[in-house]
Amino acid sequence: MLHDARLGDLRTLTEPRAPFDALAAPSRRLFQELADRKIDYLLVGGMAMLQYVGGRNTRDIDVIIALPDLESLPGLIVLSHDGDFARADYDGVQVAALLVTNSLFRLVKAEFASRHLYGDVEIPTSTEEGLVVLKLFALPSLYRQSETARIGVYENDIFGLLSTGSVELDHVFAVLESNVLASDMIELRRIAADIAQRLTRVRKQPFPDG
Repeated sequence: MLHDARLGDLRTLTEPRAPFDALAAPSRRLFQELADRKIDYLLVGGMAMLQYVGGRNTRDIDVIIALPDLESLPGLIVLSHDGDFARADYDGVQVAALLVTNSLFRLVKAEFASRHLYGDVEIPTSTEEGLVVLKLFALPSLYRQSETARIGVYENDIFGLLSTGSVELDHVFAVLESNVLASDMIELRRIAADIAQRLTRVRKQPFPDG
């Protein structure tokens, strides 16, 4: 995923082309280091999405984690830290950290975790519902910042996750209600309803076989 996303970004055309293993090897080492040190974290973002929905690339590894645990990893360099978010570099692999100082991130890590094998390493990975919680939680901020492209990506992610049939929206909203403004919740329910309606239309197969 990381390699293909980088190849598909035209902004990197002028940069030297790193071989596939330049990203694959450090990614494996990162997950192995997290496992060996028994660090409590949860994989979220595009890599977690791919466990449930195909066709999703990402340029970084997203995790929910405590900042001291992140900083304890040998070879990892924290590039920035802003509130409940941090960005880091691990031997060329970009890491986006959602920090457990945020009560919602902490709750998702505790209550929406499953485990998946990546190669020979078992990795704690967000469930479909946990990913929908995070995507919806991010939308108000993205709308306020007019991040149109990211809004489209996040809403399409939600569409894909709902299509798995494993997401109970009432449960998602119950989790969000204590972490989101009441006025934002009204809009989030409308957005989710629009996405669910689009999914219903797709499932009805509006174009009969010719």
